[in-house]
Amino acid sequence: MRRYTRTLVTAALTTTVVAGTAGWASGSAQQAVTGAPVGTAAWRADGLPDPERMTPSQVGAFFRDLTPGRQRELVREHPSVVGNLDGAPLRLRYEANARTLGGRYAGQQVLAFDPRDRGQVALVSGDLATAEHVAVIVPGSDIDARNVKPLTDKAEALHRATHGRTAVIAWAGYTTPVGVGLDAATGELAEAGAERLTRLTEGLAATGAPAPSLFCHSYGSVVCGLAAHDLKAKDLVVFGSPGMRAANVTDLRTSARVWAAKDPSDWIDRVPNVAFAGLGHGADPTDPDFGARRVPATDARGHDGYFAPGTQSLRTFAAIAEGDVR
Repeated sequence: MRRYTRTLVTAALTTTVVAGTAGWASGSAQQAVTGAPVGTAAWRADGLPDPERMTPSQVGAFFRDLTPGRQRELVREHPSVVGNLDGAPLRLRYEANARTLGGRYAGQQVLAFDPRDRGQVALVSGDLATAEHVAVIVPGSDIDARNVKPLTDKAEALHRATHGRTAVIAWAGYTTPVGVGLDAATGELAEAGAERLTRLTEGLAATGAPAPSLFCHSYGSVVCGLAAHDLKAKDLVVFGSPGMRAANVTDLRTSARVWAAKDPSDWIDRVPNVAFAGLGHGADPTDPDFGARRVPATDARGHDGYFAPGTQSLRTFAAIAEGDVR
């Protein structure tokens, strides 16, 4: 009887989440963009290896076997594929995406760009090829290729806070929820995003980049939680998290250090940490029982203020990225 009562309470709380009385108000349904890059059919028709059948390490080996002239030829003939192949040399990806985009994102290093639907993009602050440390910021709802500035602002803030020693990837590389409706309360988009995020970290490893620290905001922490056991990362830092679809750190099955932050004014604190019938994302990562290391965030403001200049959270994020905290 007690278990039945708890189930009813959980169902009621989850319904509350979706109904919007706890801050999950509205949103339109999204279809995750997945699969091979745009232009893959022409790439295959030229007898080139299928991107969907190559791991990032195999992609890296493929390009290493090519002459510099042949590499440049592929950039000219198949820029939308080369620019999105995790494991390909960074300089080729930047060049290929610059060709595809023309003047869009002028002056910025574009690691990936997918024009389909709302668009996906990954922009780099700093030099990935030479940086001592790498960080990746994984966003939550509403971020896409057309609305990437809130994410790049965070990346630039972290890059500055590390005095340029950390290259930071603003990774709008998956289909995010729009608003905070059913998509944000379920895991479908996060599951698709987890596959893409895993491939990103494998691609970084294939280029010789340091294992990154991942900073996962809001619904992005669901993506990181689902990907955790496969990610090549040294840290998982979640903030403003509705849950990671895990009961605790052990349940994540990761060797990465796990950190969590939530400021007292963040509306996410009013969302019940439940999981029922596919809705909700489970335990609060800032709960001591979850087992994550706590990041101080008392002076952050709201759901999106963790990277504000001068905050404890930004200083700690920078120290984590640089490996200065244990």
